[in-house]
Formats: sequence, C-alpha cells, structure tokens
Amino acid sequence: MKYWALVFTLFSHFACAITLDELQQRFTQTPVIRAHFEQTRTIKDMPQPLLSQGDMLIARDQGLLWDQKSPFSMLLMLNNTRMVQIINGQPPQVVTAENNPQMFQFNHLLRALFQADRSVLEQNFRLDFQDKGQGRWSLRLQPITTPLDKIFTSIDLAGQTWLDSIQLYDKQGDQTRIVLSDHRLTPATLTDEERKRFDEH
Repeated sequence: MKYWALVFTLFSHFACAITLDELQQRFTQTPVIRAHFEQTRTIKDMPQPLLSQGDMLIARDQGLLWDQKSPFSMLLMLNNTRMVQIINGQPPQVVTAENNPQMFQFNHLLRALFQADRSVLEQNFRLDFQDKGQGRWSLRLQPITTPLDKIFTSIDLAGQTWLDSIQLYDKQGDQTRIVLSDHRLTPATLTDEERKRFDEH
C-alpha cells in the first residue's frame, strides 16, 4: 500500500510539473495580459528605496505599455520598432534600433522577460528554470552578452500561473523589484483607448 502511495505521489508531481516551454506557450497563447505593478528600487548609499506603481499591459501582437501613475506620470510604450517614453505630459522621447541600438536592445529584452520568450532569453542569458511545485516556478537569468553582463549580475523571475515578480540585481549593488498583481485577461482584445495609445506613439 505504501509503495503505491509513493508511486502515486511521484506521478502526481511529474504530471503537474511545469517547464519553461509550457510557460512560454501559456504566454504566447494569451493575446492580452493586464496587471498592476509596484516597483521598489533600492539604491546603494540612499537611505530610502524609490517606490512607484501603476498599470502594465502586454499585447502579444502590439507590444508593452508601462503606465506609471506615481510618484509621477510616465508612459512607456515598446513594440518591435521603437520605444516611446512620455514623462509628465512632456514631448515624447523616441528610441529606435537606429538612433540608440543598446537602449533599444535592452527595452526589447523587457518584452522577452514579460512573455518568457525562450529564444530571446537564451541568446542573452544562462537560464536556470525551476519548478517550485503547486504550479509555482522561478527562472534565474545570468547575462552572457555585452552590455547586459556589464549592467546586471542576475535577473530573477517568479510566478505561478503568470509572472508575479521580477528582481534585477545590477553590478553597482542596486536592486529593483517589480511585483505584479491583479492579472486580467479580459477583454482578450485591446480596447479602443489601449489601441489608440499604441497607434499614437
């Protein structure tokens, strides 16, 4: 009896185990994910961390919207061709692969992080994916390409159904933690307002 209980326990574990490929498939099959974010940046020699919060949207076919609400307004839009940043309603700053290839590469990487894009991540990082049980997972990224290896020591992703947190450790000893909550999958297409934000910028 104990033998079969052990077999059943092991089978249940492996049957429920999650892999990086399965995680990527889950993300790519979801057209739109919306979530709330809280970001904490701890900078060496600064007594208090820097806190910010807002809403994030990642659309499989359009890109990433990062809509910071506080401590000041900042809208960041990323797609395959450009990055646009608008701070407190000021004129937009536009970054493309032509005018700033390193910055564009980094921001293109942000989309790969949120979508668990294995091919992009493997080009830039050594991956350590772990199934934590009960659907939870973690992914540690260690940079293997320049300039990422000059900026980051490692990047840790963790979640359950979706991506719940990103922890960035940089070479100067600073840390940035992004916690995502209130994930929403509906509506499955962009609203008129969301589409306008992508089209305008």
